[in-house]
Amino acid sequence: TDGAFKNLNIDFIGKRKIFYVVSSVLILFGSYSLVTKGLNYGIDFSGGRTYVVHIPENQYTSNEDIQESLSKVFINPDGTEQTPQVTTFSNLLENNDLPAGRTVKITTKYMIDDKGVTADEEVRSKLLLGLGGQVTKDNILSYDQVSSTIADDIRSSAWGSISFSILVIFLYILVRFKKWQFSLGAVAAVFHDVLIVLSVFSIFYGLLPFTLEIDQAFIAAILTIIGYSLNDTVVVFDRVRENMINFKRKEIHEFMNKSLNSTLSRTINTSFTTFCVLLIIFLFGGEVIKGFMFALMIGVIVGTYSSLFVASPIMLDTIRRKSISNNK
Repeated sequence: TDGAFKNLNIDFIGKRKIFYVVSSVLILFGSYSLVTKGLNYGIDFSGGRTYVVHIPENQYTSNEDIQESLSKVFINPDGTEQTPQVTTFSNLLENNDLPAGRTVKITTKYMIDDKGVTADEEVRSKLLLGLGGQVTKDNILSYDQVSSTIADDIRSSAWGSISFSILVIFLYILVRFKKWQFSLGAVAAVFHDVLIVLSVFSIFYGLLPFTLEIDQAFIAAILTIIGYSLNDTVVVFDRVRENMINFKRKEIHEFMNKSLNSTLSRTINTSFTTFCVLLIIFLFGGEVIKGFMFALMIGVIVGTYSSLFVASPIMLDTIRRKSISNNK
């Protein structure tokens, strides 16, 4: 049943140019941030060393103090400071054997390209020297390292997997609906969603109280968003194809609006319930998954938006352009 949306007759198609402008402005603004500010690549994509360290109580009042202290000992060969990333880590690693304090994650690219056998030991010594006070090697709860070469391979593979998934989507929609205009609309919507999520992560990293890193978990979130957006778009396209057959004499924009209005209830209900579940996990889950859940929440919102205001209008405009050119 259509429930609360049963009697709605929204002119989605008539207002499509407004949403073209809205999407264009969002993408332009996001692209500017991507070019000027960039993304906060995690250790998976940039290379570096990550330490999870227990900081005794009252030793440092903020993560910025830790950054400043470590920058003074992480000195590059050219004399510049290598400022590490310091974020508050989940309390899951806390245990009764540790004194009162807090846990932080410290990521640094200092000496990441040094192939010497003593490089790890030297970086750890500099870390402990910079932290000083009561911090010893026993306070280092975990350690991870990714070389810059491996990071480049991981980054190439990750973006390659996204590109491949978009190509598969184009072919799948083409086979299913037998019209390239449907494929173009679906791919445009997916590309729109990915770009918006990337833009949000670029604009807000460093501004929000949790980490917005681009890592392998983020790529998993992007692929999940692509699947969610595609599923939503296919539901709408199925109804469009059905109405194309049943209402051949109607103007195309009429049965397009009918299709979008008739699927609106399912679209909104599914998106709302999915968003609520993600929000609960985001609020009550651990610190380490907040970035992942934030990406999914943004993805659900833009995925719902694009299936209504990007995929279908683009498909409509390309079909109409084709029919006009065929009549000339």
